[in-house]
Amino acid sequence: MKMKILTHFTVLLMLIASAAFSQGNKTLVWAEEFNYEGAPASGHWSYQTGDHGWGNNELQNYTSSIENAFVKNGHLTIRAIKADGKWTSARLITKNKQDFLYGRIEARARLPKGRGTWPAIWMMPTGSDYGNWPECGEIDIMEHVGYDPAVVHGTVHTGAYNHLKDTQLGNSMNIKGFNESFHVYAIEWTPDKIDFFIDDQKYFTFENDHKGDFMTWPFDKHFHLILNIAIGGGWGGRKGIDPALTEATMEVDYVRAYRL
Repeated sequence: MKMKILTHFTVLLMLIASAAFSQGNKTLVWAEEFNYEGAPASGHWSYQTGDHGWGNNELQNYTSSIENAFVKNGHLTIRAIKADGKWTSARLITKNKQDFLYGRIEARARLPKGRGTWPAIWMMPTGSDYGNWPECGEIDIMEHVGYDPAVVHGTVHTGAYNHLKDTQLGNSMNIKGFNESFHVYAIEWTPDKIDFFIDDQKYFTFENDHKGDFMTWPFDKHFHLILNIAIGGGWGGRKGIDPALTEATMEVDYVRAYRL
């Protein structure tokens, strides 16, 4: 009788596990909840700094100042500031501290508004296996340009598909209250495809063509996360910068990574 009960119990556990798997269960493997105050945690984040335009003719100088990036009340704030006619901002990265290969990557954020702003939540490769951009690949989980308010974009760039050739692949969604409330921006990345979501609504899929060519699929290497606000630039500044704009903030409630 005891053996029979154990057998039934084992079968039940297997059925529960099977059901969980079939529902797309995910396991949390890394999280930054911003449950502290002060500078962004050095165990998670590094700064990229400089004012050289970042390949897009951007105007801001990225700094490591707590004026441009700080944690308070459970949120990370990235703050672009105009002073004496010049812009400063912050660009935070997880490179070599937390790198990702496949899984679900998500961030809950409230975006800035204002013509000339260009906030992004995105990913770049940690190594240089496939060379420089665009061959190395880029995953833009969220981009928003202030002159086109409420339209949020998800995009991939590769050697074959990139904005220099006007062949980049992506899609966009209109997000009501993009600057008034928090929304969850996410990808689910597997060896076969990358799905893009806003508030769990899928709006774009980029599929691996399985040709074994990194020019179309460089996404089999580790990537790291980047959070920033750019000002101006080839896309963000396409319709100029509001001369009355002196500050723009992106608040991030959390960043999480799951194994699918």
